[in-house]
Amino acid sequence: MVIDGLPGGGAEKVVITLVAGLLAAGHRVSLFSLRKVCEYALPASVDYQVIEDRCRHPLRKLTELQRRARQLDKAVLAAVGSGGEFDLVVSHLHKTDRIVRRCATLKADNTWFCLHGVFSASYLGHRSGLSRWLKARKIQRVYQQRNVIGVSAYVLADLKKAFAVSPRREAVIANPFDIAAIKSLAQAPLTPPAGDYILHVGRFHETKRHDRLLQAYALTGLAIPLVLLGKGSAEKTAALRAQAQALGIEQRVIFQGFSDNPYAWMARASLLVVSSDSEGFGNVLIESMLCGTPVVSTRCPGGPVSLLQGELARGLADLNPVSLANAMLEIYRQPPDLTQIDFSAFDTQAVCEQYLALTATDFADGSAV
Repeated sequence: MVIDGLPGGGAEKVVITLVAGLLAAGHRVSLFSLRKVCEYALPASVDYQVIEDRCRHPLRKLTELQRRARQLDKAVLAAVGSGGEFDLVVSHLHKTDRIVRRCATLKADNTWFCLHGVFSASYLGHRSGLSRWLKARKIQRVYQQRNVIGVSAYVLADLKKAFAVSPRREAVIANPFDIAAIKSLAQAPLTPPAGDYILHVGRFHETKRHDRLLQAYALTGLAIPLVLLGKGSAEKTAALRAQAQALGIEQRVIFQGFSDNPYAWMARASLLVVSSDSEGFGNVLIESMLCGTPVVSTRCPGGPVSLLQGELARGLADLNPVSLANAMLEIYRQPPDLTQIDFSAFDTQAVCEQYLALTATDFADGSAV
C-alpha cells in the first residue's frame, strides 16, 4: 500500500482497515507513506515505512514527482530484497498516483490505482478553458492503460468519461468496514445533548457544503439540535458560526469538534445527514446505519445513490436546501427499518478478498501484499 501520508481522513482510514484485514488473513503487508504524518494506530505487524522528501532546493517543485519516484523505487527495491517480490501494489490518492506512475520498479500488471473521490468534481469543477484542458490531460496520462479501482461505480465511470481514460483493467471495490469494532465502539460511554439530535460528521471543507446543511436545518423548523462533528480552519469555522447566527439557529447548532469515536455519536443520533457536492463513497452513511441510525444524503455524484437503494432512497435529496430539508423531515418522522439490511458485503474480510482477487498469484503461501 502506498499513500501520501496518513492524516485523519476517509481514504487514509480505508488504507489502515485494509492493512489490518490483510494482516489478519495471514499476508505480509508493507505500507509506504510519503509524508511523516500518521493520526491512526498502525497494526503491529505491518512493515511501515516513511519515504520523506528532504529536498530543499528552490526549484524542488519542478523535479518533485520524478525525484520522489526514485526515492520510492529505492524503498521498494530494499523491501523486495528482504521480503521478496510484491504480488499486489495499491496506490491511494492522486498525488501518490502521480509518483507511483513514474516508478520504474513497480510493474504495471500488478500495480493498481485506487480512486477515492470524484475527480471531475475535485479537479475540473473550478477550472475552465486551457487550465481545464491541461489538468484533464495530466490526469489522463497518469491512468491511461493502467489498472484502476473505483470505490464506487460512479467514481470509475467519471474517470473514464471526463478524462477519456481507458483502463488496462478495472474493478469496483467498496470501502471496508470493521463491523464488529464499529458496533462495539458505538456502545462507548458518551454524554450527548439531552433528547434527539441531528448529526453531521465531516471536516469543514467546501465539498461537504455545511452552508447547505445549515440552510436546510433552518428550513426544517426542528427544535432538536444539529451537532457538527468535525473541524476546519478558523476562518471556515467563523463563517459557519456567522451563518448560523444570520439564520437564527445559533442556539441549536453545536460545534462539537473532532471526535476519535464518531460511532458513539452516531448511535445516539436521531438522524445523520450528508450535504456534500460529491462523495466518492460515503463512509459515514454505512457507519451510521451500522450504528442503527437512519441517514439522509444529497443525491450527489459518487457513492450515496448506490448505497441508498429501496426504502433507503427516501433519504436522498437534490442538491438544494429545500429538498434536503424535506428529506430530513421525512426520515426523522418516518425512519426506515435498518434491522433487515445485510451489510456483510462491506465487512473487511469480504473486501480484502476482492483486493486479493486482483492478482492471479496463489496467496496460500503467505506471499507479500
